[in-house]
Amino acid sequence: MYKEVNDFWEIRLKRVQQNLQENGFNCFLVQDCPEAKTLVLDEIFPGLNPASVSWGGSSTFKDSGLYYALKERSDIEILDTFKSRGQEGNLELRRQALLVDLFITGTNAITEQGYLANLDMIGNRVGALVFGPRKVLILCGRNKIVSDVEAAMDRIKTYSAPANALRLKKKTPCARTAYCHDCDSPDRICNVWSITVKSFPKGRINVILINEDLGL
Repeated sequence: MYKEVNDFWEIRLKRVQQNLQENGFNCFLVQDCPEAKTLVLDEIFPGLNPASVSWGGSSTFKDSGLYYALKERSDIEILDTFKSRGQEGNLELRRQALLVDLFITGTNAITEQGYLANLDMIGNRVGALVFGPRKVLILCGRNKIVSDVEAAMDRIKTYSAPANALRLKKKTPCARTAYCHDCDSPDRICNVWSITVKSFPKGRINVILINEDLGL
């Protein structure tokens, strides 16, 4: 059964890979997190040769092992936004992260047409996707693939956002009900939408599609 499931996703992911490439993204397809980690450290990283690296919130990034492999490196300037420095310190570090050579994060959804869909609380992750870092690296599990933008937004509002509110221990209605209330809570994480149709300049955004269910 598992082989058939993987084969099913292999077909879909190859189609999405082709569409992403036609939209100007560099796109790689791997089978699991260890392969993704090896690809980044042995091929993508040396090719990009970044002097500075940071990241946005992403469970997939941590699950891949890349966070733990990169955060201790001394040959690169690392802006670790996962370390708490208090509210003002965290915001300032996220501002600085918008000017690194390489920004690494996940994505809430990718459509079959090869579009990225994301929803943020403060906008640092979607901000980096749109402009700032010289290069961006996206890690995406197969469970994030959806048919179109409407399906992407529905997935994010009905699943990703409530699940992330729970993960982050936010005091929002959806963290109690697992259902979006389009709330006015101070802890609301659904504030900034971005739909990335094409990578500009071409090749600025690199996407690794992983044939596993990963993240939210």
